[in-house]
Amino acid sequence: MPLVHNYRALLQRLPALAINAEQMGILHSALGFKQRLLELISAAQQRIYLVALSLQDDAAGREILTALYEAKQANPALEICLFVDFHRAQRGLIGHKGQGGNHKMYQEFSERYAEPIDIYGVPVKGREVLGILHLKGFVFDDTLLYSGASLNDIYLHQQDRYRFDRYHQFNDAKLADTMVDYMARLFLDNPAVPLLTVEPIPTARQLRPVIRQFKQQMKRAQYQFTSETRHSGQVSVTPLAGLGKIGNRLNRAIRTTLRSAKQQLFVCTPYFNLPKPLAKDIRGLLKKGVAVTIVIGDKTANDFYIAPEEPFRTIGGLPYLYETNLRRFARAHQTSIYQGKLNIMLWRHDRNSYHLKGLFVDDDLAVITGNNLNPRAWGLDLENGLLLQDPEHLLQPSFMAEKANILEHCQRVEHFSEIEEIADYPAPVQRLLKRVQRTRANVLLKRLL
Repeated sequence: MPLVHNYRALLQRLPALAINAEQMGILHSALGFKQRLLELISAAQQRIYLVALSLQDDAAGREILTALYEAKQANPALEICLFVDFHRAQRGLIGHKGQGGNHKMYQEFSERYAEPIDIYGVPVKGREVLGILHLKGFVFDDTLLYSGASLNDIYLHQQDRYRFDRYHQFNDAKLADTMVDYMARLFLDNPAVPLLTVEPIPTARQLRPVIRQFKQQMKRAQYQFTSETRHSGQVSVTPLAGLGKIGNRLNRAIRTTLRSAKQQLFVCTPYFNLPKPLAKDIRGLLKKGVAVTIVIGDKTANDFYIAPEEPFRTIGGLPYLYETNLRRFARAHQTSIYQGKLNIMLWRHDRNSYHLKGLFVDDDLAVITGNNLNPRAWGLDLENGLLLQDPEHLLQPSFMAEKANILEHCQRVEHFSEIEEIADYPAPVQRLLKRVQRTRANVLLKRLL
């Protein structure tokens, strides 16, 4: 398999940090993730840098923000910076009429406490639909806690439901420094990135000229660190970032990692809408006999799902649109499913939802990322991820345990007919999807979703 060796050689040439395997840990639940967040906030002495899509004005969001402010009041020298998406912070959740933006909560907390915390809004594009801040990573002193989760009730299992994600902790000063340096270099003192804790917050229209310049800066920016040689007992970790289809190093690394598969590929994605390059690569792996496992949330585990007995809104059509993609894919690869070479695993657990992303290749490569592996992540959003190369298989027991945890609530698709088709959907969904297909709007939607 000469091409596979070439792809692996490309990965090995990437700059990387050498991290002792025992310095990495994996959490297995949203509750555990929340507990670790609060522990790390309480223990931080020098710095806390958080980047996430959103810090929500709800019980969990307020608990996290309160913990941050209390830590700051107890230790005024503690540097705390939060970066959230500029647009998302200033609107309510989709489908929740009358809900104000999260920025109002940030300003309320800012007025309440003497020692301030800086919360910045990062506008990746002039409009949210064209691109959002989808970077991940929370740094507490020399610890990086990495997850695709945002900070709100459902991601932190605040009440009776949770949104399942992946949660990884790295205790390494160089990796933490690298993540902080990227955020500080790109966001701090940038005219396109305003504080959200004080009024007036400039509008996207007012920021349009500097956002245009900022977008070019984000496309060029990369994590900067001194590459290290991996020694026995260590794992190579390469932080990567990317925005846009052209010159996107994260996209390139994901494709190269996927193409490096010799025996098995394990992929997690919450929304089944693969970019064309990844779909092509997976077809190629199946033809070569590589065993491919794709773990996807059942449509009822999608965060946009609306139960049939509830009032239907247009956004509720998305899970069905993703399912039609999955059914088409399964039908095209039914032979591979019969042969056991393609395992489509549907995750479903009570009323909870699924938000996992990333991939494992054989027993020595992994990508930990917030990238949804869909066209939007591939071309519109600012994304990041960590490529792990583990030739000694030091992390294999941890990753096997993580996979087992992921698959606990999964069921394998044995035949494409097990997946519902449009005729099985509620009447409002049928009407919506037929209209979308008739107007060929699905071509545009696949790029934006």
